[in-house]
Amino acid sequence: MSLAKSQRPSKALAFPLVEQRWGSDRPHRWLWGSCELLRAFTRRRGHAQHSRAWMRLRTAGAMHPLQRVFRAQRLSAPLTSMCWVLLRTFRAHNSTSCPDPEGKSSEGVQKDFSSRLATGPTFQHFLRSASVPQEKPSSPEVEDPPPYLSGDELLGRQRKVYLETYGCQMNVNDTEIAWSILQKSGYLRTSNLQEADVILLVTCSIREKAEQTIWNRLHQLKVLKAKRPRSRVPLRIGILGCMAERLKGEILNREKMVDLLAGPDAYRDLPRLLAVVESGQQAANVLLSLDETYADIMPVQTSPSATSAFVSIMRGCDNMCSYCIVPFTRGRERSRPVASILDEVRKLSEQGLKEVTLLGQNVNSFRDNSEVQFSSTGSANLSRGFTTNYKPKQGGLRFSHLLDQVSRIDPEMRIRFTSPHPKDFPDEVLQLIRERHNICKQIHLPAQSGSSRVLEAMRRGYSREAYVALVHHIREAIPGVGLSSDFITGFCGETEDDHLQTVSLLREVQYNTGFLFAYSMRQKTRAYHRLKDDVPEEVKLRRLEELITVFREEASKVNATSVGCTQLVLVEGFSKRSTTDLCGRNDANLKVIFPDAEVEDITDPGLKVRAQPGDYVLVKIISASSQTLKGHILCRTTMKDSSMNCLT
Repeated sequence: MSLAKSQRPSKALAFPLVEQRWGSDRPHRWLWGSCELLRAFTRRRGHAQHSRAWMRLRTAGAMHPLQRVFRAQRLSAPLTSMCWVLLRTFRAHNSTSCPDPEGKSSEGVQKDFSSRLATGPTFQHFLRSASVPQEKPSSPEVEDPPPYLSGDELLGRQRKVYLETYGCQMNVNDTEIAWSILQKSGYLRTSNLQEADVILLVTCSIREKAEQTIWNRLHQLKVLKAKRPRSRVPLRIGILGCMAERLKGEILNREKMVDLLAGPDAYRDLPRLLAVVESGQQAANVLLSLDETYADIMPVQTSPSATSAFVSIMRGCDNMCSYCIVPFTRGRERSRPVASILDEVRKLSEQGLKEVTLLGQNVNSFRDNSEVQFSSTGSANLSRGFTTNYKPKQGGLRFSHLLDQVSRIDPEMRIRFTSPHPKDFPDEVLQLIRERHNICKQIHLPAQSGSSRVLEAMRRGYSREAYVALVHHIREAIPGVGLSSDFITGFCGETEDDHLQTVSLLREVQYNTGFLFAYSMRQKTRAYHRLKDDVPEEVKLRRLEELITVFREEASKVNATSVGCTQLVLVEGFSKRSTTDLCGRNDANLKVIFPDAEVEDITDPGLKVRAQPGDYVLVKIISASSQTLKGHILCRTTMKDSSMNCLT
């Protein structure tokens, strides 16, 4: 089986520290590195037990006794092909260029190996156990360290890590996951760039501007690395996340000062990658997984004073919109087991957090298939007038079930979710949002364009008419709901008439919040291969400015309807512009500014208090803009008590 170029390890990456064990014996080095590659391949396919088997088969003579096992078993084609490649290649090398360096017969070594193999598990044992892997967060498996690294070399030795996050909320959660893994390996966290021994950038690749920000940052860090005193350990720099996954070796070739690459599904491998880097070599793991969700890893909050947290419930995306790089940098959709999500939310509640945002690239397509009894459940209902680019998926616990269970954990904890796709809003989800007081009455509804022709080219699976009908249905089902959206202007083939249709959609819907961007073509996407990026850059920017202007006008109008109303606000801290004002967010996720003053606590009449981060307060709105509300604080309260006093 031939591997794609992106999967072929370079000499530096394939054989780290092998010469220390095998010296210059090239066939042995080749076999060792190939087994490492096969171990990574089987782990990617979910065959963790196969991976451990190969750890025991890396002695040079190990491959010969397995021949009859391969002939006796009908393995899956990819795994069988790779095994036979290793067998044939090693035999060829062994017969022509592998003389015993000491002139001794290898017969004794083979007999010793055969006896050890006979007492160990058979290959049939691994095949019987190779069912669909289910994540067990309560008892994570501990993998053996690679044979070229000792356990001590995988430890951080109190070295300090500086983490810098760019991009979406998922990257914030990924940062917390990466830090949780490194913390358990003995690394320390620092917020001071100058004292860091390891600098890791968690990157975004959704647009060219996002990647350019990282390149500029690397140039700054290059100076810092060059000025590093020789008395200190060398400074190591790593690229994590989507940019590492998209560009892979191009980063290592373009910026020699980058030591490490880790894709979104390779954070568990960070201790090993850092250990390899300490030997003076570059290290990379950018393999995508079909099952990695980090369900057994409890993210470590990066801000101890935070009042809210992100909880990843699924990873990847199957929608394959023609403009989007996410399926190629984050992989296919896979969901965490419901039990592991509920456990994480409970722990966050016990820590005193007051708001949780459920995260996923396509969060409301959540589908937990971890329990056998739910495998026969029917397919999900789509929003009316919407279609998918893939076959309907059968079975599993759906998003409505998860949302129901999460909202029951703590009635005083707000629940949000992002980013959804408009196709996955069946009535049961809308009904649940309306009925539960702690599920925020705010929905992110990415439109991307107001033109049905452009939406078809984008492969969004709906028309403008279907989208507008969904908006009306949502507002009927959830009175007072706040809506936000994403828009891309200047997509391939977009005409001036298409642009004006998007302008009219902004005026018709009147969103509270909007995220608007000029189109940036990404390699690997369907648009890159089949469409032409034919809208000039100056036209894109002009259209973007027009969309921003219209959005602000309409958002100001809809936000002005809140003036005179009393709203429940979760306090986040002091305003960035004034130390005498506090800042928080209302149910629609709009920022609310109000004076820091003593008020009555509604749960203890007569008690005067000052609101603190994490408190719920009632605020009467006195003014509004397109992005912010201002008001007067009335009292400190709870979610339960506030329902009788809020008029939104």
